[in-house]
Parts: sequence; C-alpha cells; structure tokens
Amino acid sequence: MIVNIMEHHVSEAYDRLKHSMPGFVDSPGHREDVIVLALNRLPPKYVVTEAGKTVAEAGMEEAQQRTAIDVKVLDALKQVTRSPRRAFDRPPER
Repeated sequence: MIVNIMEHHVSEAYDRLKHSMPGFVDSPGHREDVIVLALNRLPPKYVVTEAGKTVAEAGMEEAQQRTAIDVKVLDALKQVTRSPRRAFDRPPER
C-alpha cells in the first residue's frame, strides 16, 4: 500500500471550501482541476504502513498544516473560477 495522505486532506478542504468562492462552478472536472492544482503546490505525504499513516495523520491535524492546505485549495479555487476549462461548464455531449 502506497498512499499520499495529502490527497485525502486536499479533497476534504475542497468539499469544505468550494461554496466560499463566488462564481465557482462545482463540477467533477473543476473538482479535479482544483485538487490537482493544490496537490502540485503542496508537499506529498506518502505512507506505506498503517502505523506510518497514523503518525503522518497526526501531523496533518496541526493548525499550521490545515491552514497551508486551505490556502492552496482557495488559490486553486480562485484560479479555476477565473479561468475554467469550458468543457467542464456544460453537460457531456451524447
């Protein structure tokens, strides 16, 4: 098992913060764009064992770490809101 626990925390921050960005369109594609942008600007936190995951998760609960994640997610929400990929703004063609 190789897991980047940062991905889980960025997804949680997205779900919590997406409604705070006026004009943001919450679609699966925009969600992926925001998460990828934020993850690319945050250090990865890879773990291999459950014990490693427990230790890493404890560090992720610190206020400074949560704030850093929130800032990157908010920046990504702003970027996607300003310049969305238009293919995600409309339903898929049939």
